[in-house]
Amino acid sequence: MSDRQAVQDVMLRYAAGVDDRNFDMYRSCFADDAEIVGFGPEPTRGADAWLEFVKGALEQYGATQHMLGPQLAAIDGDIAETRNDVQALHTLKDGGLFTLWATYLTRMQKQDGEWKIVRHELVSRATEKHGS
Repeated sequence: MSDRQAVQDVMLRYAAGVDDRNFDMYRSCFADDAEIVGFGPEPTRGADAWLEFVKGALEQYGATQHMLGPQLAAIDGDIAETRNDVQALHTLKDGGLFTLWATYLTRMQKQDGEWKIVRHELVSRATEKHGS
């Protein structure tokens, strides 16, 4: 598999892992010391801390679906800088729907032959809540 496909697969596993609540798959996308920015007031440092944040955040939702647009990737050796537009639908437990439009700016590094997210940033574009 080419590096470009492998980098794209990391983000596809990221979306599938969170939507399917497959936290082993989701966690496998991240380097142990990953930095996560833009999901809260302060960055989250470390993949395990990030996973706990995500699990807690998902408690307010039923089903979710993260739809990724085509990926723009610049790969230089063992470093990849990627950009994915995302539309994330979140069903609220009260019956409403929350939609996020955003861009993921993600740096990956090849570690032991596998691409891992080392920095992941959410740039929110808009949100909308429907229903209850």
